[in-house]
Amino acid sequence: MKNMKSGNVKRRLEGKVAIIVGAGQQPGETPGNGKATAIRFAQEGATLLLVDINEAWVNDTYESVKEFGGQASILIADITQEEDCRALAKAAVDRYGRIDVLHYNVGRSRGDRKTIEMDAQMWDEIMDMNLKGMFMTCKAVLPQMIAQKSGSIINISSTSSFAARPTITYKTSKGAINTMTQHIAMENAPHGVRANAILPGLIDTPMAIERRATERGVARDIIRAEREILVPMKRMGSAWDVANTAVFLASDESNYVTGVLIPVDGGLLLKAG
Repeated sequence: MKNMKSGNVKRRLEGKVAIIVGAGQQPGETPGNGKATAIRFAQEGATLLLVDINEAWVNDTYESVKEFGGQASILIADITQEEDCRALAKAAVDRYGRIDVLHYNVGRSRGDRKTIEMDAQMWDEIMDMNLKGMFMTCKAVLPQMIAQKSGSIINISSTSSFAARPTITYKTSKGAINTMTQHIAMENAPHGVRANAILPGLIDTPMAIERRATERGVARDIIRAEREILVPMKRMGSAWDVANTAVFLASDESNYVTGVLIPVDGGLLLKAG
């Protein structure tokens, strides 16, 4: 990616403060959604609070952001704890004076099972990260956004919320993210606060590829080939596709867009009719 900083063109997120939750970069051959979004936000002029539970992963993203001249700082937090969710909102205001964007990128499917095989404790763990953590983080930033009379919340959902899936919890959590995002959008529209969700399809990220390759003991390219054949465009997307959509939703270009669920999927959901 080239440095898009220019003295002649106003960057799309100039002057905005963005919290990216799940900003860390997992080991792998490709960038994850959090890292790619952090880089694109920095390129477009945003000041960033990079939040993750893994210090090494978030440091990787931080170093990449600095390469592009971005202003950023790090907060280590566990978003399944409400105290940490409150702390990240406070840190953004204390450090930068406002919160213009919340980008929630945390999620997991590891441990999911068919309904009759699903352990209730594992259900709670996945729901806590995918849904409850998102709720608590949105709750934490909303007072500042309402006071400003502006803000953009971007939640990462999944095409799994609409498509068939062999396991129960991930799909259920992502469906709930969609309805929660729409509720937050409706509830806070009078305050100038927008909320939208991005629904990635089959994206070539470490979270998607590395775990499956390891669990099955096969090469990464086999996993990629199996996934690519499912997509009408006959290729997987990249984290940059998700990140570029997030830039639009974070920017003033989308200031009349709220409560929208945007698939970034190469036409994958079209196959469902």
